[in-house]
Amino acid sequence: MNINGMDYNTQREKLRMPEYGRSIHLMVEHCVALPDRAQRQACAEKIVKIMELMFPALRQLPDYKHRLWDHLAIISNFRLDIDYPYEVTTADKIQRRPEPLPYPKHRIPVRHYGNLVFETLEHIKSLPEGKERDELTRLVANQMKRDLVMYGNASPDNERIISDIAKFTDGLIQIDPKKFTFEFIVIDKKPEEKAKKKKKK
Repeated sequence: MNINGMDYNTQREKLRMPEYGRSIHLMVEHCVALPDRAQRQACAEKIVKIMELMFPALRQLPDYKHRLWDHLAIISNFRLDIDYPYEVTTADKIQRRPEPLPYPKHRIPVRHYGNLVFETLEHIKSLPEGKERDELTRLVANQMKRDLVMYGNASPDNERIISDIAKFTDGLIQIDPKKFTFEFIVIDKKPEEKAKKKKKK
């Protein structure tokens, strides 16, 4: 929307480093346009001092001055012709976005348990009988119970969990339901049910 006399940020040029604000960017543009190199140098040094005052926390970093000059180079889009006190030819790396991490695409038998549960079950299969295997089995069984609660928001079936552990460990881990005690997990009510109760009050 264009309204005479009104100046909107959305209509302005996009800032290269928004954290410094438009005023710093305008100062840098003025500095770039100065015809005399000595004037540009003096102007740039003053701008860097202002930038330092804006972010005093940067002083805690050992290379904070180098960073400030890098930022100045980025804001000017590397057009500022001065004698930089630091090497800034690689400053563009700061504004580069990192390459996206590849999303793990492991196929798992049951999605609501999650990949970590199945990795743990695979590890359990490699353990000899003993306290370590029993404790890890206890932990993963209770985690599976929590996963079922979160997935379906319903009462989890302990027998189902015992059956799943046996199934996904190729029958190696057989939990005796008479000897095994699951943790008590409180099932939180659905948000809409809570909202209904509040309205009734």
